[in-house]
Amino acid sequence: MAGMGGTPVIILKDTRRETGKDAISNNIMAARAVANAVRSTLGPKGMDKLLVDSIGDVTITNDGVTILKEMDVQHPAAKMLIEAAKTQDKEVGDGTTTVAVLAGELLKKAEALLEQKVHPTVIVQGYRMAAEKAIEILKATSLDVSMKDKDLLQKIAETAMTGKLADSPDNKIAKFAVDLALNATEEYNGKIKFDMDKVNVEKKVGESTIDSEMVQGVVIDKEIVHQNMPRKIENAKIALLSTPIEAKDTETKAELQITSSTQFQLFMEHEKKKVKEAADKVIASGANVVFCQKGIDDLAQHYLANAGVLALRRVIKKDLDKLSVATGANIVTSLDELRPSDLGTAALVEERNVGNGIMTFISGTKNYAVTLLLRGGTQQVLNELERALDDALHAVADVIEDGKMVAGGGAPEIELSMRLREYAATLKGREQLAVIKFAEALEIIPKTLADNAGFDAIDKLAELKNKHEKDKNAGFNSYTGEIGDMYALGVVEPLRVKVQAIQSATDAASLILRIDDVLSSTKKPPERAPGAGGMPGGMGGMPGMGGMPGMGMPGMY
Repeated sequence: MAGMGGTPVIILKDTRRETGKDAISNNIMAARAVANAVRSTLGPKGMDKLLVDSIGDVTITNDGVTILKEMDVQHPAAKMLIEAAKTQDKEVGDGTTTVAVLAGELLKKAEALLEQKVHPTVIVQGYRMAAEKAIEILKATSLDVSMKDKDLLQKIAETAMTGKLADSPDNKIAKFAVDLALNATEEYNGKIKFDMDKVNVEKKVGESTIDSEMVQGVVIDKEIVHQNMPRKIENAKIALLSTPIEAKDTETKAELQITSSTQFQLFMEHEKKKVKEAADKVIASGANVVFCQKGIDDLAQHYLANAGVLALRRVIKKDLDKLSVATGANIVTSLDELRPSDLGTAALVEERNVGNGIMTFISGTKNYAVTLLLRGGTQQVLNELERALDDALHAVADVIEDGKMVAGGGAPEIELSMRLREYAATLKGREQLAVIKFAEALEIIPKTLADNAGFDAIDKLAELKNKHEKDKNAGFNSYTGEIGDMYALGVVEPLRVKVQAIQSATDAASLILRIDDVLSSTKKPPERAPGAGGMPGGMGGMPGMGGMPGMGMPGMY
């Protein structure tokens, strides 16, 4: 930019700027690309994605938030959509794919309004009005659920897991999810609350997914540290330690000069004495089972074995916390503070062979505890099974806490679409156009369900609307392609998931639509030394996805 006397005036250094329509179009295109990437995973007939990270680890999943987290997205607008899906996962634990797909469709419909010269602020206002009305309608059409109705809770869990590996007629994962969720609830200030920390799940490769089982007690994926220790302890007195059982280091550094074998022998005897003192403190407490978060010296293992003590080391903090709740033991931070009153109790602690490995089972605990032992043929199968269980757990927990559910199969989206069109007719301003587009965007959910199941989306949508005039619970059956009563079929979802999905998708779309100016740095990062790691040649991006035109960073098409 030229100043007075022809002197250039630099306002934005090393910065590329995009404004107005170009900026909005690029942002919408990037966000829609992310939405399209996960759209094919929605519903019972959704397909899986195979993701390979930078070090070659493979993930096979159709879980929306897992796919979005693994994608190496660089475009800032696309990242906003991913953040919306993460928020959905954090708040309600399910419905992440719905958020991404719905937000992408809202942006697509907004693009049509922008072409008609409707201002982005008007679109955002209309979308917010539509979202508020939609949530109001959802709450009015929801049904009550009792936490005592385990059959209905199981149907909610099954709906949450549809399309995943756990979705098979002979699989008991949905039933296990209900049992785990009910076991992890407590009443707080007159309200039922779900505590995820009380859910105990362990995975072990081997057998089949249908061999997964619920175990009374706590399971630790560790084996006993010394071969001479007992493999089974009845009437266990359990010590939980977050300190190592070894010779204690001095608080100040010291240097010893050993000039003879006698001095070395004396030094080793002193070390052995210190290790024995540490082991004796554990034995003196009366504990016959020890779970240690840190290391156990080899000599200490010998002393403990001679005393008939069963010990495990390198037990993670999360497992220690579970054991503390179940057995009533206190986690001790110093061996000097270990007292008999700190010990917990269990009827039986024993080592068992599970698959190709060894696990330790603690049963008959002081406080009731259950652990779900998941089995699967490969690690990828186990990981996907765990994600399916997580969705089911949160879905059941949402219903237990709120006591509300809605139909699935696209039924609520069609009902909202039809009711929002009626609502739009009562508006006088340009917001009316945005509300209508919001109603149209909601139809993307039943359309996608039909597409992913291999049926004609337009035909099924028309049939769905026709049936919905008489039956508000009419939805799309992905297995048969028929339109039926979703409540009767047992296809039900938590109200909270639908409400949060509409809020998250609307917020993400509104945020992207309000951006009319993009300032991106063109300054190259400093060159890294060879072998220093990182992505050569700048930020990098997803291979084969191309860069956004006019942007100073890679993006997605």
